Amino acid sequence: MPSRVVTAFLRRLFVVLLAALAISGCTSVELEAPQPAPLPTTRYSAIVVDGNSGRMLFQANAEAPRYPASLTKMMTLYLLFEALESGRVSLSTEIPVSDFARSRPPSKLGFKPGQTIDVDTAIRALATKSANDVAVAVAEFLAGSEEDFARAMTAKAGQLGMRSTVFRNASGLPDDGQRTTARDMAVLGISLRRRFPQYFHYFGETAFTHRGKLVRGHNDLLGRVTGVDGIKTGYIRASGFNIVTSVSTGGKRLVVVVMGADSARSRNDHVEELIARYLPMVGS
Repeated sequence: MPSRVVTAFLRRLFVVLLAALAISGCTSVELEAPQPAPLPTTRYSAIVVDGNSGRMLFQANAEAPRYPASLTKMMTLYLLFEALESGRVSLSTEIPVSDFARSRPPSKLGFKPGQTIDVDTAIRALATKSANDVAVAVAEFLAGSEEDFARAMTAKAGQLGMRSTVFRNASGLPDDGQRTTARDMAVLGISLRRRFPQYFHYFGETAFTHRGKLVRGHNDLLGRVTGVDGIKTGYIRASGFNIVTSVSTGGKRLVVVVMGADSARSRNDHVEELIARYLPMVGS
C-alpha cells in the first residue's frame, strides 16, 4: 500500500478514535492522570482541597483516624481568636502561666513561677513555636481547666463539621483518646482563614521575639514554596510528622494535609509535590 494511503488511513483512524472518546465524555487520550505515590508508611493519610470552592482534589486515607499532635493547637487558636473577636480578651491581655502549664514537656517557651504572657505573644508561640506550656496556659485562662477547654474544643469541632475529631488536651501531647482525620484538619484549616482573616497572618510567621530572645519556628515550607502562607506542623511518636499547609497565589487557594510521614523532609517534599500537581486545578 502506498505510503500516502497509509498516512491517510491512520489520520482517519485517529479522528474516529477521538470521536469515540468525545462521545464517552473524555477530552484527551489520557483517561486519568496517575495519582501521586503515597508515602511508604502505614500511618500515611492526606487530602488536597480547593480552598475557594471546598472541592476535594485528592485524598488518601483521609477519613482514617489519626493522632493530630500539635495540629491540635489550630483549634486552641480558633477558640482564642473567638475570645479576641468577642472582646473577652485583647492582644495585650496578660495570661498567667500555672505551675502545671510550666511543667509541660517541650516544645515550650519556659517560664518562671508567677510569669505571664500577653495574648499577642501567646498566639505567636502557638502558631510558630508550638509551645505546649503556652497552650495549657491559654486553655486554663479561657476555660478554667485544660479538661474543660478540651471539651469546648471538641464541641467546636462538631459545629465546624469535623465529624471524627475528639480533643483531650490543648497541646496535642500524647493521649490515646485524642483523634482526628486528614479531612477534619482540612476543614479546620479552611475555617480558620475564612472565619478569622484578620488573624491568619500569624500562621505565616517564621519567628518571633520573646523576652528579648528570637524564637524560630518549625514550618520549613514557609519561604521555600511560592504561595505557602501557613499554617501548622505537628509531631509525636504515635502520629509521625503531620502538617496542614495553606497556599494562596494568583487568586487560587489550596489546603494540603499530610499526616504520618516518617520524617519532616519526606512530609515537606510530598506536600510540595501535591501543590505542584493540584494547584493548576484550583479555580480562582
